[in-house]
Amino acid sequence: MITAGHVLVVDDEKAQRDILTVILEGEGYTVETASNVSQALSAYRNHRADVVLTDLSMPERDGLALLEELVKLDSEALVILVTAYGTIGSAVQAMKKGAFDYLAKPVDREELLITIARAFERLHLVKENRRLQQQLLDAFKVENIIGHHPSMEEVSRTIKKVAPSQATVLITGESGTGKELVARALHAHSPRAYRPFRALNCAAVPETLIESELFGHEKGAFTGAQARQIGLFEAVDQGTLFLDEIGDLSLPLQAKLLRVLQEKEIRRIGGREDIKVDVRVVAATNRKLATAIKQGTFREDLYYRLNVVSIHVPALRERAADIPELVGHFLKKYAAASGKAVRGVTNEASRLLMDYPWPGNVRELESVIERAVLLCDAERIDVGDLPAGVRSRVTPLAQADFELPAEGFSLEGFERKLLETAMARSNGVIAKAAKMLGLTYKTMQYRLEKFQIGRGAPAGREASPEVSEEQGSRL
Repeated sequence: MITAGHVLVVDDEKAQRDILTVILEGEGYTVETASNVSQALSAYRNHRADVVLTDLSMPERDGLALLEELVKLDSEALVILVTAYGTIGSAVQAMKKGAFDYLAKPVDREELLITIARAFERLHLVKENRRLQQQLLDAFKVENIIGHHPSMEEVSRTIKKVAPSQATVLITGESGTGKELVARALHAHSPRAYRPFRALNCAAVPETLIESELFGHEKGAFTGAQARQIGLFEAVDQGTLFLDEIGDLSLPLQAKLLRVLQEKEIRRIGGREDIKVDVRVVAATNRKLATAIKQGTFREDLYYRLNVVSIHVPALRERAADIPELVGHFLKKYAAASGKAVRGVTNEASRLLMDYPWPGNVRELESVIERAVLLCDAERIDVGDLPAGVRSRVTPLAQADFELPAEGFSLEGFERKLLETAMARSNGVIAKAAKMLGLTYKTMQYRLEKFQIGRGAPAGREASPEVSEEQGSRL
């Protein structure tokens, strides 16, 4: 027989235990019994029950003591108290301490079964919420950040090192590079992972509203404040708050944010009390804050408070070798979402994608692939499926002869082909090949060593690059 769940019944009276056992087993529940708090705790430790049904009044230690011990063992323990009419006040107090519900004696069979059923509904919701939350966390783990360029590998290493700490982090990089993805990875790898994560784009909220959005307000604090509102700092307590485009905050708000970071407390607009908060702040900007400090538009003290650890997310043009893997990822995502059998990209289209400078970075690339999938009428995206801006680019490797597998990408195979083609067209000069691919001289050397390419190049050429590392880089 399939059981409906596991219930632990605790009562010092055997007759009462027997009655409850008969009722619950008749509905398919597995029932375990205990006559006192010690037995109940031992049983719960050995085999955690889904729901605990306990009498409130028992000799020595009562049901309230059992509740307190169970909550220590399992903060999500579902405890239902059975109480006599004269002790209902104690049962209500117990609910404030974490009890799920209470039943009055004599226990009505229907009321008992309804209450137990509601407890199991709560249990299923909690489990489902935990499962979905775990899926979300897994999706934002650092292992899912796409890119094998050394600069992206450095981003991943830094995330893993910094995430367990409480330090504030400043993420820099152009728009569309994936700064929020980095912030979410920091949260997913932190001790706060199962607490709230909220993001606020400081540039997208009007200045008149952003203070209330961050700190909340009291009823009547200003025209239109018809009720108290909890701000993000309170709502995300013990979690992570991601403040995107932090450079767009006004100077007065910068001062208030600095105080929150220093004192770990906020005050709602119109409020008189300071409220303690425990929030990890991760900020991001696409602006040069050092320049803003010189111009007097950003506070230097706030900058140093935010910039305890800095993570720079490179522009997509600086890690062009990651484009095939990103294209493959977005292709699978949007082909599945649209129900279309698009499984690859033609050689001509892939060359254009590799050469385009991507001013909108990964966000623009994703948009281009989504559009191309929708427009594509074949199994492979072709040049005509790409936007005019991408098609108009002429690639230095446009005449290169290399093939991609029809069924998709092999990142390493495609990268090797690119490197070999660039080295052939540059006659073995690493600096020229690096310039063709938009890589720095050192990165090109690293890639050539990885694939053992170019070791037979004419002597002296590798040691005298025609383009300096700084010139060859687009950083």
